[in-house]
Amino acid sequence: MSVGALINLLRPGGLQVRRRALLTTSRRLQEDRHHFHCVSPARLSNSRFDPDGSGRPTTWDAFGIWDNRIDEPILMPSSIKYGKPIPKVSVSKVGCASQIGKRRENEDRFQVSQMTENVLYFAVYDGHGGPVAADFCNKFMEKYIQDLVAEEENLEVVLAKAFLEIDKALARHVHLSADASLLSAGTTATVALLRDGIELVVASVGDSRALLCRKGKAYKLTVDHTPERKDEKDRIKKSGGFVAWNSLGQPHVNGRLAMTRSIGDFDLKRIGVIAEPETKRITLHHAHDSFLALTTDGINFIMNSQEICDVINQCHDPTEAAQVISEQALQYGSEDNSTIIVVPFGAWGKQKGSDVSFSFSRSFVSSGRWA
Repeated sequence: MSVGALINLLRPGGLQVRRRALLTTSRRLQEDRHHFHCVSPARLSNSRFDPDGSGRPTTWDAFGIWDNRIDEPILMPSSIKYGKPIPKVSVSKVGCASQIGKRRENEDRFQVSQMTENVLYFAVYDGHGGPVAADFCNKFMEKYIQDLVAEEENLEVVLAKAFLEIDKALARHVHLSADASLLSAGTTATVALLRDGIELVVASVGDSRALLCRKGKAYKLTVDHTPERKDEKDRIKKSGGFVAWNSLGQPHVNGRLAMTRSIGDFDLKRIGVIAEPETKRITLHHAHDSFLALTTDGINFIMNSQEICDVINQCHDPTEAAQVISEQALQYGSEDNSTIIVVPFGAWGKQKGSDVSFSFSRSFVSSGRWA
């Protein structure tokens, strides 16, 4: 210590200066000790979105929703907007599979994408009379929906308009091609939009399906458009069409088409085959909802909805689930193209212990419809 400094300490008030210096040093040491203790598991942050003080976002399983098999962060803007934790659903976690079966060509198409910042897009199309209609929808449907979302808030209205507009666009495409065989080409369409990770809206024409697994139970979000439905059959008859049953007991519009709504099939438009979809909106509960599954008839005509739900619940991840379901349908006797999309939600893995019952007799009646 210099002589000048020593003199200053010995002067009146110098002792107080020294005490202040010592107090300042003590506080700094306490702050340093507190900083190091914060990384200890014994002292956790009070923030539920950062419980370990690591700076990393809380994940689904940290809220006791998911197990450790899939790890996704909380979708913060939606969680703040709706006042509850909402997990992010990433397209990279979605499982998809498509099998050709015993057909010459796979006319099924499917698509998964992050359509906008807060809207995910999932779709399956099952073409008939060739893949032209399914290819057209697979290529352009997302763009039609995206343009409409920019103008319309109601997603049910968006999907209804998009289905009708793409049907008109396909009609123009067929007319310009001057290929008369394309008049009998068509496709089913089942499209799901997920907004903010919580608002699920589904639209469908034909017999491809969407189901939601909630608390281990299968909930059908779509109803097949077939001549077996009284309301659908009545519309066909009022429009001048008729329903005929084939040798397997399946009803067909004018003896040709197994569905009463589709995109395309322009030779049957005048007798009541329409492209207007039925829509459904549902609010997800991630603590109870395990997944959304979109399937074409190669799967859902041979496996019932609850069985699909049970089998998926046994799988490790959505990719494995999609592959298992598509292959299982073939093993049960399905001869059609088999396509499935599995979208995981917050309760994935909760129902892993569900019992699965198999009916091997179904292979003898593989052409029949299953509920």
